[in-house]
Parts: sequence; C-alpha cells; structure tokens
Amino acid sequence: MWSAVSFTAVAPDVLWCGDVSEILTDEGKLYLATVEHLFARRLLGYAMSEHHDATLTVASLQMAAVPRSDDVDEVIFHFDRGSEYTAARFQGACQHWGVVQSMGRGSCALDNAAAESFNSTLKVEFVYRHRFTTRAGARLKIVTWIADFYNTRRWHSAADGLPPFIYEQQITTARAAITARLQQLIAA
Repeated sequence: MWSAVSFTAVAPDVLWCGDVSEILTDEGKLYLATVEHLFARRLLGYAMSEHHDATLTVASLQMAAVPRSDDVDEVIFHFDRGSEYTAARFQGACQHWGVVQSMGRGSCALDNAAAESFNSTLKVEFVYRHRFTTRAGARLKIVTWIADFYNTRRWHSAADGLPPFIYEQQITTARAAITARLQQLIAA
C-alpha cells in the first residue's frame, strides 16, 4: 500500500483517485463510486448501486481499467479508508489490473480532496437541482450528466480551462506528434 497526497499528475494514467458518494432518491439511497483521472480530471469509471460495498468499487475500477488495459499497469489509485476499498475483493481487482493502491489517512477528507471535489461538483451542479423518484431514474440522469456534460463539455481549471475529454485528446495527440518527430530525427 502506497500513500501520497499530491493530486497533480504529470501524464495520463499515472494517478487516479476515487470515492463513494451517497445520492438520495424517493426509493432510498443510491451510491456512486467513481474513478477520476487526475491528469485531465476526466471520470474514467463510475458505478451505482443501492449497496455500499466492494462490488460497487470494483465495478467502477473495471469500467476505468478495461478500455485502458495497456496503460493501467502501475497507475496509482488514491482513495479513502472506506471498507469498500479495504476489502479483499477490491484489493484483488487492483492486483489483477496492476494498479498501485494509495490510501489517505483515517478521518482526513483532505487526503482525498480531488475526489471529494468531484462529489461536491456533482451535487451542487446537478444532484441538488433534481428530485429523483427512482434509483433507475437517478442512474440514467447521473450517467448522462457525466458522459454528455462533465467529461465532454464542462471546462476544468486543472485541464487548462478545457473539458477533460478534449484536454486529454489534445495532450495525447501532441505527445504522439512529438514522439513521431523524435523517431524521425533518430532514424535520420
């Protein structure tokens, strides 16, 4: 287990963070687990359930890891000391993907400030402005907000004022061009 409280990633797939947040519906509580890419501030993985457990956090990690499987090995994933993260099932999923676990100190929300910041943004900008009569309705609306607004249109100061998806694309394209140019120079 590794621990550091720096929320600045120098490149894609170096540092992720995650947390679980509670959303109220008329049917009862709905829990949202997230995996946030700290380089671009993009939400890579998210899962929702009426249960607050390791199955939920494993599902969010899997959503983040599967499409990036070649780039996940040794990514640092920072989270709090919640039982859903300390469970053997979650630790096994991290080992499977080669993810390095990083935990904050107990009872210190600032140790997971980036994930807490996303939860605050989600609630202030979206959740508190809606009434969710069903968990299914809440899931659909929250996923739509994340995929169609937060990741693709909402600007973020940590992403040079761009939406996370666009920032990540621009940096990846620029790095690929630099790498190609360096390879040309070496080959010449």
